[in-house]
Amino acid sequence: MTRTRPRRAGRPVRLAAAVACFVAACAGLAACTGPTTAGPTPAFPPTPPAPLTAAPGSRTPGPLEPDDWPTYHRDPARTGAGPASPALDTLGQLRSAWHARLDGAVYAEPLVVRGRVIAATEANTVYALDATNGQVVWQRNLGAPMRASALPCGNIDPLGITGTPVYDAATDLVFAVGELSDGRHELVGVDAGDGSLVVRREVEPPHGDRIAYQQRAALALLNDRIYIAYGGLYGDCADYTGTVLSVPTTGGGPIEAYVVPTRRQGGIWAPGGPTVDGSRLLVGVGNGSSTTDYDGSDSLLALSASLERIDFFAPSTWRQDNAGDADLGSLTPVRVGPYVFADGKSGTAYLLDAGHFGGIGGALAQASVCRAFGAPAVTDMTLYVPCRGGLQQVTAVSPAGIHLGWRLPVRAAGSPVTGYGAVWVVDYETGDLYALDPASGSVRQHAQLGPVPHFATPTLSGGRVFVGTLDGVVALAAG
Repeated sequence: MTRTRPRRAGRPVRLAAAVACFVAACAGLAACTGPTTAGPTPAFPPTPPAPLTAAPGSRTPGPLEPDDWPTYHRDPARTGAGPASPALDTLGQLRSAWHARLDGAVYAEPLVVRGRVIAATEANTVYALDATNGQVVWQRNLGAPMRASALPCGNIDPLGITGTPVYDAATDLVFAVGELSDGRHELVGVDAGDGSLVVRREVEPPHGDRIAYQQRAALALLNDRIYIAYGGLYGDCADYTGTVLSVPTTGGGPIEAYVVPTRRQGGIWAPGGPTVDGSRLLVGVGNGSSTTDYDGSDSLLALSASLERIDFFAPSTWRQDNAGDADLGSLTPVRVGPYVFADGKSGTAYLLDAGHFGGIGGALAQASVCRAFGAPAVTDMTLYVPCRGGLQQVTAVSPAGIHLGWRLPVRAAGSPVTGYGAVWVVDYETGDLYALDPASGSVRQHAQLGPVPHFATPTLSGGRVFVGTLDGVVALAAG
């Protein structure tokens, strides 16, 4: 049975010993056209992390290596900018190097840490694979995943680790969130060296039915805290509200949260997860339940490191967007020069002043681009936007404007990345990988990967390309 309970305006939430606090809801549009700053609120009940399974002094953290790919799209800003060399012209024809068949589908982008590919599966297993041959170095299972038959809706079966993990060089831990067979969501920190479990903690959104939440967004790392965004299951069933949680990398201490101030929905689910922009986070929010008073949904938000909302933008069409499921929640927002770029299901893209988003209808420029899903890649002032029906090159110009460039017609473009002198994109409906000329969009190389998950995105490291598939990870190399 779906539970519905009243909610008030979103802010960082801290629950202390069964106490919850909300701010008053906006009475109308006029009250919601500027940024809000929230003060302290109660904290989550202090849940101690599970006992360490590795001695704290046994790990040897070190700096990132040049070929490492430690987070979604390689850097916290989600640019997708990979290594420049070796150049594609010197690589030769791409061929399959190896195909590691694991215990489940890999929706999360593979990471690379010190010559090992870190892959997380829907069976709730984190693997370290040798990047040269795909052999398993270690694996760590978190517990049985949730089955679709036990969920109120959804389209991933089983449902385990979906959001891309993040590697923290300061602790040498790989952090991931898995959904277990009883509906609980757990954050784990796994030793990148040997796979031992170091941190384990339950991380539930403070409102709604935990079984209604899906953790699809990539994890983010900022100021020794892990940021975890939540949306709902495919079908938007049951009782959930878009939420971002923040947990110390030690696994202990208070959990902080931002909850979208809508009565229901407003998921934060785009695969790229929170974008780190200096000392703040950028997130896109899906459609909410209101079509009368602005409720914080269908928006692009800037959140402080302590999860206070410090800026926001919503289209002037937010009411229609909410009514038609045509919101900004499907594409990860990114910084491009002095602007922030946003797009979503409606097909309208926006350029915002990075210093002041402008509230409702406050974009500096907008243009019809495409219905966008996933995360764009960014090179200087140029973006490569993943669309239903193609990959679109977009240039942000000054004074603020959006210029459309070439378009690669594919059925469903995954999230692109750049590197080796090319733009790389997967058509996730056909399983084709393309390497494109950045200037013209012409296809320079092409390979067939087999079945891949929605919004698949490549990882570039050591002259190789790694992609998660519905049965593991494939690697392509030159020669």
